[in-house]
Amino acid sequence: MSIHILGTGSYAPEHVMTNHDLEKMVDTNDEWIRTRTGISERRIAAPDEATSDLATHAAREAIEASGLKPEDIDIILVATCSPDMFFPSTATLVQENIGAKNAFSMDLGAACSGFLYGLEVARSMLDGGRYHTALVIGAEKMSSLVNWEDRGTCILFGDGAGAAVLAFRPERAGGLGPCNLGSDGGLGDLLMIPAGGSRIPVTEQVLKDHSNCITMSGQEVFKHAVTNMTKTAKHLLAEAGWSPDDLSLVIPHQANRRILEAIRARVGVPEDNVFVNVDRYGNTSAASIGIALDEAVRSGRLKPGNKVMLLAFGAGFTWGGMLLEWSTPA
Repeated sequence: MSIHILGTGSYAPEHVMTNHDLEKMVDTNDEWIRTRTGISERRIAAPDEATSDLATHAAREAIEASGLKPEDIDIILVATCSPDMFFPSTATLVQENIGAKNAFSMDLGAACSGFLYGLEVARSMLDGGRYHTALVIGAEKMSSLVNWEDRGTCILFGDGAGAAVLAFRPERAGGLGPCNLGSDGGLGDLLMIPAGGSRIPVTEQVLKDHSNCITMSGQEVFKHAVTNMTKTAKHLLAEAGWSPDDLSLVIPHQANRRILEAIRARVGVPEDNVFVNVDRYGNTSAASIGIALDEAVRSGRLKPGNKVMLLAFGAGFTWGGMLLEWSTPA
């Protein structure tokens, strides 16, 4: 366990959209949203604020917290399903914004599992010894992907970014531990954006039908999310020889409060040991674990030696989990 998180950062846009605001836009109400999702509000980026802007804010915070300088970063990975554009990558835009002139940069697409996938990809690169530091960012402007006339999806999503700086530090105790990732492309049509890519390019009809926006089979997504994250959590605990009581904190993807509670109950983790902020941010896709991790660090929820589990599930379907022991500050 020689790869460590040296610093974290996060950013949420200033504008807060409450459930009461949504009542004025679509046929829904605050009680309906809260009882079914646990969400009370979410952050919405300004019209001139792109995913790279959100990512840049979080990146700067993480680098500052790490004690490093932008030019010390070797790798920049941005996990997102809402890039500024098809190319260049959002990661290269962030590289320019923060002045990380010595890094190579690329985007990673695994939807809501993206940040966790990014941590594992960065870890594998750092483990090889060729690179020394990595900046992993999950950033999303989900408000640009939702149909604001579809009450089944528009109530769920928010915008934001979370980031972490990783480095090879074999002399330190703890660090990133076992990871288990999975995917099932056969279920991709249950949560997708049908149009806007090379298979169905944007046309007037696509825009009229909103088929360039998120579509979701909610009950099926719920079922598969609970099943796969529960299985992943149990697999990782068995691999590490840990019990649920050993976990000081579980930081899951913040999709829906009912999903989080179902997983917690099945794995057997005490309620107070599951980090939840979905009520304030909604589902920020690839950004959610990064934001939650940074909040946990800055609020003092994580202490050296704490055992932590990260869990994710997203479109694809993709899913995964990672164990880590929180190490001493940089």
